[in-house]
Order: sequence, then C-alpha cells, then structure tokens
Amino acid sequence: MKNGATQISHYSRTRFEAQTSYGDTISHDIYRRGAGAPVVLLQELPGIGQETLLLADELVHAGFEVVMPHLFGPLGKTSIAGNLARVLCLRREFHLMSRDRSSPITDWIRLLCRHIRDELGSDGVGIIGMCLTGNFAIQLIGDESVIAAVASQPAMPFFTQGALHMSPADIDKSRQALDSKGPMRLLRFENDPLCTEAKSACVHRAFNDDGVDRVQEITLPGKGHSVLTLDFVDKTGHPTRDALNNVIEYFTRQLKPST
Repeated sequence: MKNGATQISHYSRTRFEAQTSYGDTISHDIYRRGAGAPVVLLQELPGIGQETLLLADELVHAGFEVVMPHLFGPLGKTSIAGNLARVLCLRREFHLMSRDRSSPITDWIRLLCRHIRDELGSDGVGIIGMCLTGNFAIQLIGDESVIAAVASQPAMPFFTQGALHMSPADIDKSRQALDSKGPMRLLRFENDPLCTEAKSACVHRAFNDDGVDRVQEITLPGKGHSVLTLDFVDKTGHPTRDALNNVIEYFTRQLKPST
C-alpha cells in the first residue's frame, strides 16, 4: 500500500436509512469512492482509521467502487476502547454477546447492498467484514445481492469462540448460496486471540462438514489480528500482502467475470 491514504474528505457522503425486519429504522452515513464493481467495506472495531482508508485505496486502484458505511466511532483514526463503548450503546443494532442469532445491523447492511446493486445496475456487490463485522460477511453471502464475501478475522461472539453470530436459518441460507456462488474467503492469523482456532473449527463445522469447500480459509502465521489493516505489511511475499492479493483476485473473478 502506498504511503498516505486518500482521506475521507475525498469521498462522497450520503445517508442511507432503512427499516429492518426487526422493526427498527436505522440510518448511517455512507462514504463512496472509485468506479467499477461495488465492494461494501465494513469497518472493524478500531474504526475507520488510516489503515482502513489504505485498504480502500487498494480496492479503488484495483478497479472497484468502495462503499463504506460509517457505523460508529471517529473518522480517520482508531479508538478500540472508545469504539467498544460506542458499540455497547448501540444495543438495538449490535448484539455483541449473542450466539446463534444475528445483529439487527446485518439486516440494514443487506438492504444497503440491495440498494447499491439496484442503483448501479450491477449483478451484485462484494463485501468485506472484519473482526466485529466479520461474521456479517458470512451471513450476507446468503443474500441475492451479494456475490462475493470476505470474512477477515471474524470474532463475534467474542466470548464464545465455538459459536457463530448467526442463526441456524442464516447458516443454512448461506450454505445454499455458497453452493451456487462458489466458496467465499476467511482470513485469520493462526494464533489470533480474538478469532481463534475454535472459531475456525466452528466455521468449518457449519459450512464444510460434508466435504464441500464453501468457505476457503487462508491462515497466516503468527498472532496478529487485523489481516488487511492494522497488521498488514506491504511487502512482496509477506503473508498479509499475499492474502490481500488473493482477495482482489477473488473479487475480480466474481464481480468482473468478463475481464
């Protein structure tokens, strides 16, 4: 990644409001930049900091339009403790401790993905979820509007690593979708304390138990956490660089099949 990210002031900003199936009306700012097939980039817990903006630059340079919802926290910098407190205050949108059920915010993101697809007249969107939002990507691949998904270090529910932040019905829907759309990607460090081996095993039990490779895991050495952002090293041959190259190739194949 190049030194110096494109700052948020260079993105176009709109507001997207929608009523979810939970009965809540949710509204967040949406930041967009680039041209081409759309990729919805979901922020991780530390926030939309410089590393996330650098990731967005990589996607824009690869020929995608980045659509980045601002879900919580300050823009342009990271704040783990401060953002955790903010998310805990958004209890009607995020159910951080829940297992076997989804957060209401995922329904709002699903409606956003459909809106972007319809607005651009595209076949569908790609999506990247990271850490707190990692499970969201696994769930949203089950929607007709999402045709490529990357779950980077999916961590929720944080204190139940042997469970997914998805209902059994959502798991079944995503399994069926992956059978037709092809395998999605999961990225994690092998010794990640927040996305552990138990979480990986849970994903494989839920999706790859019958020998069908619906979720392809890319496991990186070490005990880092944020594969594509805070722990990313932009050096040829580095595992994080290779992981990002794999993601870009996957999105290119899924979202721009004619190229």
